[in-house]
Amino acid sequence: MTADLEEFRREARLWIGANLEPKTDPAVRTAPRTDTKTAEEVAENRQQQRRLHEAGFAGISFPKKYGGQGLTHEHERVFKEESANYVTPDLGGAYAMTLGPIARSMMTHASETMCRRHIPNMLSGEEIWCQFYSEPEAGSDLAGIRTVAVRDGEQWVINGSKIWTTGAYYSDWAMCLARTDWNVPKHRGLTWFAIPTSANGVAIHQIPQIDGNAGFCQEFLDDVVVPAEHVFGAVNEGWTVAQTMLVHERGAGTPMTVGLAPGERTLAPDLVDLLRRVGLDQDPVARQLVARAHINDFALAHLGRSLSRQLAASETPNPAVAAYGKLASGTYAPIRARIAIEIGGPMALSWQPGQSGADETALNYLNGRLVAIASGTNEMQRNGIGERVLGLPREPTFDSRKPFSEVVREARNWDGRVG
Repeated sequence: MTADLEEFRREARLWIGANLEPKTDPAVRTAPRTDTKTAEEVAENRQQQRRLHEAGFAGISFPKKYGGQGLTHEHERVFKEESANYVTPDLGGAYAMTLGPIARSMMTHASETMCRRHIPNMLSGEEIWCQFYSEPEAGSDLAGIRTVAVRDGEQWVINGSKIWTTGAYYSDWAMCLARTDWNVPKHRGLTWFAIPTSANGVAIHQIPQIDGNAGFCQEFLDDVVVPAEHVFGAVNEGWTVAQTMLVHERGAGTPMTVGLAPGERTLAPDLVDLLRRVGLDQDPVARQLVARAHINDFALAHLGRSLSRQLAASETPNPAVAAYGKLASGTYAPIRARIAIEIGGPMALSWQPGQSGADETALNYLNGRLVAIASGTNEMQRNGIGERVLGLPREPTFDSRKPFSEVVREARNWDGRVG
């Protein structure tokens, strides 16, 4: 396997050098962002992704029958390492969701027809998918959704609203979780549907964010008709599919790449660049802050790799184990963002017009708590780890065993008194 990986690395390095442009500022380290993308940018990056796929470097670990290469996640990691300092296709958070949780979950739960129809198009960039998952009224209770799907012969009719959807405005398809049975406990009456974002009755609105982007969206579904063959998984078993998606969203099945690549010894290049820009490269306190960030980067990267191997080796990965990586990132991201501000002070938040990458410190600070909230808060991760890994007692709940229709009715009439 080592020899195979080294040969793959050589082939990847040759192709990358001949076909990709080097990054102008490889030191820039960005926190998770949901950039606003123009139609022209999306079209250009789709074309670049198609070239990557045709060369055999997209879908490296996906089965060949779905347009992948049938190689290992280690091969995928090698390509990411070799291309780290080159400009690769950037289709934003929606495309990361496409090739991660959605495509991987599709291979587990969807029909063979659906997989063969969609996954090759996902790998080539022809199809970008997003998740119609969270809802305004559900909050962190992902099973408490109220978007409803009603069976009408050989089709379903869906009504409701979704929110915080990354990149919905430039996506082609959405995985939508809807309630199909109100007379069972909330986790048992859910079903996933594949919906074209251009379908009649789908309205998508971008949400302005603190960093000036508008990558998050809210969707309104008004009598959206979905054919029965677009059901993703089994009817009323959507929570099982959701658990699979959450596992992949938190790192199972794909190499986790938060932090440094293990083995990399480059000292927090973005912070070193900031250190020099503000003239503190000889200041012992500032240098200690950089060292702290580098140690955390390295530890986080190794945690990610360890979790990825453990989860990928399990036939039924535990979402609570995957939550360790999500929790570590959500805990660490604001700390690292704060370190940059402590080093640079006001100069970290100001820059000359046209200065490449100089705005990243400010943007990283504004977005520093994004990972601690998106895809499940830090508190939710701790609950899952405590109950499902450490075996601690479950938190008290009043609604997990009641029919969801009763839960909604009682919540509507609740006067604030307990008992």
